[in-house]
Amino acid sequence: MASVVIVINAKDNVATALRALAAGTEISLEVRGRSQTITLLRDIPMGHKVALQDIEKGAPVIKYGEPIGESTTRIARGEHVHTHNVVSRAREAGR
Repeated sequence: MASVVIVINAKDNVATALRALAAGTEISLEVRGRSQTITLLRDIPMGHKVALQDIEKGAPVIKYGEPIGESTTRIARGEHVHTHNVVSRAREAGR
């Protein structure tokens, strides 16, 4: 079966959807040498991110092994991660 998400770096706490995914879909992936299955809590549009673990309010969202933003609310594992629950580093710096 072809991958439906990609994890760029082992430090990432999000994966990127390679196609649109429906809420309730179970995705299987390997991160840090461990296989895991995540049930999507919301629809995830292609190119958007899904949380691989619970991300507490104010915690960094990590992609490419680096923080790309900060969560504005608690984000549950399997939740859609996007501008509705993350403020980007660029916006934060006034860019």
